[in-house]
Amino acid sequence: MIRPLRSIPLPSIACLILLLPLQGCTKFNALNALVPACGYTRTADLTYGDLPRQRLDVYRPHNAAPGAPVVIFFYGGYWQYGSKDDYRFVAEAITSRGFVAVLADYRLYPAVKFPAFVEDGARAVRWTHDNIERFGGDPQHVYLMGHSAGAHIVALLTLDGHYLKDAGLDRNAIRATVGISGPYDFLPGAMSRPVFNMTPADTAADPNIEPIHFAGSHAPPLLLLHGARDETIEAANSSRLADRIQQSGGDARAIFYPRLGHASVVLALARPFRWLAPVLRDATTFFREH
Repeated sequence: MIRPLRSIPLPSIACLILLLPLQGCTKFNALNALVPACGYTRTADLTYGDLPRQRLDVYRPHNAAPGAPVVIFFYGGYWQYGSKDDYRFVAEAITSRGFVAVLADYRLYPAVKFPAFVEDGARAVRWTHDNIERFGGDPQHVYLMGHSAGAHIVALLTLDGHYLKDAGLDRNAIRATVGISGPYDFLPGAMSRPVFNMTPADTAADPNIEPIHFAGSHAPPLLLLHGARDETIEAANSSRLADRIQQSGGDARAIFYPRLGHASVVLALARPFRWLAPVLRDATTFFREH
């Protein structure tokens, strides 16, 4: 599905300056200064494991009804960079729609290689399932969301059931998943090959790293959001995975945003930039449908 943009208002000079450098997926912390730190209560650095990066933050919206639905968000950064502290603007977006938000750190290359960061994701989901009632969340309505490398993590957690099984959960503990600008059917580039135990001479990826190889009819529903002008991860990753799941009898669909690139899709979650595309509306509507 191609999601048309409404008429774009003339952005300020400040907006344009911010948009230009955000073409990677590791420079989002500056957005936090533009988003008011209100509307939620943050409980930071809760431990879901024994290691320094096995930490997460819980954001509870003010005036949330008991048993609020929960979104766990995993950020991108080539599986090598990033911090949950850089993505408060995402938590603000999620909580503004009445969801409890969980933002998790995970171990990164070169300290670890695949599949350690996916295993950390499974541990964070297990912690959320076991503990989120203390923060007003409903463990029966837990959703996943991720951008870029984070979308890769949530896709594997959703499609390859062994990760959550190893953490003591059935994958149906996830109600639905939204992937944003994710690699799902891909050969890692030079920068990312060591992350996946590959050498520069390798011409094929290990199928276990590619979510598309686990497409089937029994996974929770997926919504795949992508910028049509993404030059970092081609948008066809989302269309191919959605098509494969649909052909297998599963529930998946993709939405593409014209004119948006890799970073600007997640940028559109930030309150000052929601005019770029209805990313937040599309994601939260999908969650509420499931």
